[in-house]
Amino acid sequence: MTEERLISGLNGNRGYSGIPTFLRSKICSDLEILDADYAVIGVPYDEGSPFVGGSRFCARSVREHSLRFGGGVLYDIESDTEYLHDAISNNRIVDLGDIDVTPSRGDVTMEKLSSVIEKVLSQKVMPIILGGDHTITFPIVRAFKDPIHVVQLDAHMDYNKVSEGMTYTNGTSFRLLHKLSHVKSLNQVGIRSMRDNRSDVIDAQKNGSRIITMPKIRELGPENIWGHLPKGEDCYVTIDIDAYDMALVPGCVSAEPNGFQFDELKQALKSLSNKMNIVGFDFVEVNPKLDVGTNVTSYLGALTVAMFLGFIDYDKRLRDT
Repeated sequence: MTEERLISGLNGNRGYSGIPTFLRSKICSDLEILDADYAVIGVPYDEGSPFVGGSRFCARSVREHSLRFGGGVLYDIESDTEYLHDAISNNRIVDLGDIDVTPSRGDVTMEKLSSVIEKVLSQKVMPIILGGDHTITFPIVRAFKDPIHVVQLDAHMDYNKVSEGMTYTNGTSFRLLHKLSHVKSLNQVGIRSMRDNRSDVIDAQKNGSRIITMPKIRELGPENIWGHLPKGEDCYVTIDIDAYDMALVPGCVSAEPNGFQFDELKQALKSLSNKMNIVGFDFVEVNPKLDVGTNVTSYLGALTVAMFLGFIDYDKRLRDT
């Protein structure tokens, strides 16, 4: 067998083969020579979860299921639109691998995360972060310097008071985030859990949070819920998988009923990308240990991240033309 035949037999794009980078993007291991538009970063951290661990494997599983998109291009038959074709073919998406987590030291891990995000932003590259649990959003947003709006798609407020010295948890992230001076607004969308505390909701509203519940989303239509946001301003988005209805996400320990259906979240993300200048986003809380055999939650996660990135890239290219 010739060397040429041996080489041509490598690097197939089957859904179950290949190195699992997100959408088969190139690996970049040096932040000093980062040359891309989008950088994917994993945060295998779930020590902020008070109930069942396992979301530390979220980033790995979402990456694996992103391989199922073959060459990374997404085609929407409804709109006859291809997403991410140019970004993939021109290597404008890179995968930086994972944050080096320090076990049992959430403070150290979150400092590392903030530092990496700062370096990515300093090179004018958009970060796309795969959790982990929802602890990670505060240290990510902390790394931004310019004024931004924050949109949280979630079933829960995650607005708990810090107690017993537990600062970095998935339930405190948005109370901490709301204190950051460069956060122009916090928009909490899809909130519906009956396990949230009334006092936390009152605190969030007093601090200026805009809470949009599922009945309001369905009253307005998911494409019309962003009317209060100023068009074209910078916006960071965080997506908890439990924003979806619990029937869609068996691999999520915090799933709740009466959540977004897929088409509803698709329309919400598409309209948000069209209206705002998205400067980064994270995706969190898939727990592969709890998922069904086909790993539908991880697949839905990979689809959601790739789809939202596709909307963002499409809208940015339209603005640049």
